[in-house]
Amino acid sequence: MSLGQANLCLTIATAGAIFTYIPSGSIASRIGRRKTIRLGTLFLTAAFASSFVYTLISDQFSPILYGLFTLVGIGWALINVNSLPMVLEMCKGSEVGKFTGLYYTFSMSAQIATPIVAGWLLENISYKALFPYAAIFALAAFVTMGFVNHGDNKVEIKKGLEAFDMDD
Repeated sequence: MSLGQANLCLTIATAGAIFTYIPSGSIASRIGRRKTIRLGTLFLTAAFASSFVYTLISDQFSPILYGLFTLVGIGWALINVNSLPMVLEMCKGSEVGKFTGLYYTFSMSAQIATPIVAGWLLENISYKALFPYAAIFALAAFVTMGFVNHGDNKVEIKKGLEAFDMDD
């Protein structure tokens, strides 16, 4: 794959995410944040695993990869839009800062560790190790989200004058 084709794949993944950001909130309001995030992890797992299988079958670039990277963007948006609001639903108002800090500490730690691990895989195995690495951790996210039992509170729709009440 040329550098331009690789760059276009990432651009397509970003476009897929951008077009999914707003609908992912609507999806979460219908089926819940937890299920939406798990759906996103399944999309990522499927896209990365399929990309790995494709690299085993062919060394040539194919537009099929554009579709797979669109799926990556969609999956990422489903996760990204709903994860912090889910964390915030789990805490009291006085704990928002603490939980936000924990969320970003672990999120950024993963973003620091992954390039190091990916670089090691590239140097010691091959580029073909990146898709299984990504698929395994996306699947691990799916499994760990199965243990989450909170953060999917349904907002009660208030009617009449109650709609104007503000919580302190």
